[in-house]
Amino acid sequence: MTHDSLPVEGSALAGNAPSSRRKVWSWAMWDWGTQPLNTVIITFVFSVYITGRAFGPENVTAQALALSTGIAGLIVALIAPVLGQRSDRTGRTVFNLRWQTWLIAALAAALFFVRPAPEYLWLGLGILGVASIVGELANVNYYSLIDEVSTKDNVGRVSGFGWGMGYLGGIVALLVLYFGFISPEVGLFGVTSADGMDIRASMIVCGVWILLFTIPTFLALKDRKRDRAPDRVGLVESYRLLGRSIQNLWRSSPHTVFFLAASALFRDGLSGVFAFGAVLASLTFGFSAGDVIIFGAVANILAGVSTIGFGFLDDRIGPKKVILISLVALVLLGLGVFFLHDRGQVIFWTLGMAMTAFVGPAQSASRSFLARLIPEGKAGEIFGLYATTGRAISFLAPAAFGLAVGLGATITGESNTAYWGILGIVLILLAGLLVLIPVKDPAHHAVG
Repeated sequence: MTHDSLPVEGSALAGNAPSSRRKVWSWAMWDWGTQPLNTVIITFVFSVYITGRAFGPENVTAQALALSTGIAGLIVALIAPVLGQRSDRTGRTVFNLRWQTWLIAALAAALFFVRPAPEYLWLGLGILGVASIVGELANVNYYSLIDEVSTKDNVGRVSGFGWGMGYLGGIVALLVLYFGFISPEVGLFGVTSADGMDIRASMIVCGVWILLFTIPTFLALKDRKRDRAPDRVGLVESYRLLGRSIQNLWRSSPHTVFFLAASALFRDGLSGVFAFGAVLASLTFGFSAGDVIIFGAVANILAGVSTIGFGFLDDRIGPKKVILISLVALVLLGLGVFFLHDRGQVIFWTLGMAMTAFVGPAQSASRSFLARLIPEGKAGEIFGLYATTGRAISFLAPAAFGLAVGLGATITGESNTAYWGILGIVLILLAGLLVLIPVKDPAHHAVG
């Protein structure tokens, strides 16, 4: 072991036997199955629907969405580590993931009842907010199951495969709904846009999709039997135990804490790449709504394939190097988009598309990095902290984007300086990169 490595002797991955391909596929199918929540509902379809003019003035609906999203994020930040800790203590990770998944499916289908009228605004935002909370908590349990299907030698490939399946599943679901219900004047089953039925019917399909495609996960993965019943711990005591765990983590492995901080920064920047990519495509490069959807589809496919491919590299050179390579590439490509923005759409098709190829690998390698360090029986709690640290600073990328656009308008006097926003995203990615550099890599990648 060198001074650049982190000890992993207590890792939950230590001593794991390789899982069958069927079991790995079944685990990854959860990501494929639940991805419509993020791709269709939160990003591309329902969030656009609920902020439309039918629900009220644009500023009112946009601010209402921001408020509900912020409240949901705060709730996740407060409860994710404690609920993860409880899953660890009871050993009921798969049980918890199962009921959370079914609840996500029910909430997705319930969005059918949100009709395009102002009085339905807060019903829609309420269901959306609860769905996003449950989705984040389910992710904590899903991430913590990675030690059930991987070893220290293939966790990068497994993580990359799962993340890539998520990208691919999300875009397949989006395309099915777009061409089946949303784009045609008369879609499948005679559905039209009257009374928002094209969007509302799509939400039912999302719920069914989530239920069906996660069946393999719950057939293949089971909770481990425990020798004795877990101790009952109240909510207040859970937070006290969480505080003690954080103190112990800081004393025993401060670089794990440093990594949580670094990953919170660069994960926020990674989210910003996709969150504001459509804005840049439309406002700076003149993409039509159809062009944006086509670009998004190709981008997600590329991101899925590259993430699966980088998973193999993760196991060969280590997750930290994969993250560093990805962040450096994203910073350089982002600067290229800024400086060459006046060269037309070909710049965004090349440099913007290249950026999407590095987002997934950094996210997947971040998960595999942490999985290599988590002690036996602590996966839920640590991945809960992972969710909390990410949520705690999730305002940075949007704020940096907005401030950079404003700075650009002040400096240039132009009325459209959306392209300056990429500098804000680059700044967050660079900050995460700089904080990550001194963080030690897991031990078995630092030898030799």
